[in-house]
Amino acid sequence: MKAKAAVLWDHNTPWSVEEIELADPREREVLIKVVASGMCHSDDHAVTGDLAVPLPVIGGHEGAGIVEKIGPGVRDVEVGDHVVLSFIPSCGRCRWCAVGQSNLCDLGAILMAGAQVDGTYRAAARGHDVGTFSLLGTFGNYTVVPEASVVKINKWIPLEKACLVGCGVTTGWGSAVNTGEVSPGDSVVVVGIGGIGGSAIQGAKIAGARHIVAVDISPDKKAMAETLGATHFASSIDEAMTLVNELTWGVMADVAILTVGVASGDMIQPMVGLIRKGGRVVLTAVSPMGATDTQLHLAEMTLFQKQLRGSLFGECNPRADIPRLLNLYEAGLLKLDEMVTTEYRLEDINQGYDDMKSGKIMRGVIIHEH
Repeated sequence: MKAKAAVLWDHNTPWSVEEIELADPREREVLIKVVASGMCHSDDHAVTGDLAVPLPVIGGHEGAGIVEKIGPGVRDVEVGDHVVLSFIPSCGRCRWCAVGQSNLCDLGAILMAGAQVDGTYRAAARGHDVGTFSLLGTFGNYTVVPEASVVKINKWIPLEKACLVGCGVTTGWGSAVNTGEVSPGDSVVVVGIGGIGGSAIQGAKIAGARHIVAVDISPDKKAMAETLGATHFASSIDEAMTLVNELTWGVMADVAILTVGVASGDMIQPMVGLIRKGGRVVLTAVSPMGATDTQLHLAEMTLFQKQLRGSLFGECNPRADIPRLLNLYEAGLLKLDEMVTTEYRLEDINQGYDDMKSGKIMRGVIIHEH
């Protein structure tokens, strides 16, 4: 079948919106009519080369849609089901899925391969096979994905909001609730207030944090951070350091979460300086794949028993936590409507990413035309 998608043909070039050919789903695969796709910063990491993704590739890994067709062996969904596409698949069989760490599913090893699980491709353009980012390619109005990447949801939940829990909201929420282990009464700092940072604020609020300090260089993020639950705002880590010291009477924060667009090694020690003895720094932000250098006072880590924790997908289990978060949304506890700053047509994808990188939006969503 013919479809329309945003394809990246070379690094540091614009997304090209064009017609593609899409093959039928194969064994344990599903054809999805994509209704909406969140515009996550990770797709821009593919553009810059910070994430090593073979090109050409159809972008998008934060989507929601409707099952159009199922391949042989599919058991969990049927035609007409509404689904969220999880950016990390969950096979349910590997060691990590079996012990409740499906965010570390072994299928994650092929997320950046471009091809599907069997090593072949379902999309083609200009006479070439075209990969899909994170096995998904939600920057297409139709896509073929593994059943392991599909989570069925209630049909009454708006798909243009549900798409956000396919990556960013779940990652941010889990960074606070799971990796950060935020408890009632805690003081929390979130550095970098985009889609993931805003969701980390919400996770901290739902977990009962007393102080939530949002940190961003853009003053325009202050109002949005407060809408999502931040109690204070700072424009730099240095400013946050003084503020947290005052709020906690010198104890410092229980948890500090780094959710900037691109993490660098020189950010780590300032984050460690924000937390108390026994506190936790959560590193959620993506760094260039080859980055190895950082600055860290090792004695401070040992003598003050501070912790630095990495967080992938917020340590969430997609088949359990995606429905859980949508239940929180239905209950009015998780704000998704407020997260969406602007809706775009697929043809406006490059403008959307310009808006994101300039700090104009919290989260952009592409609404596909069919």
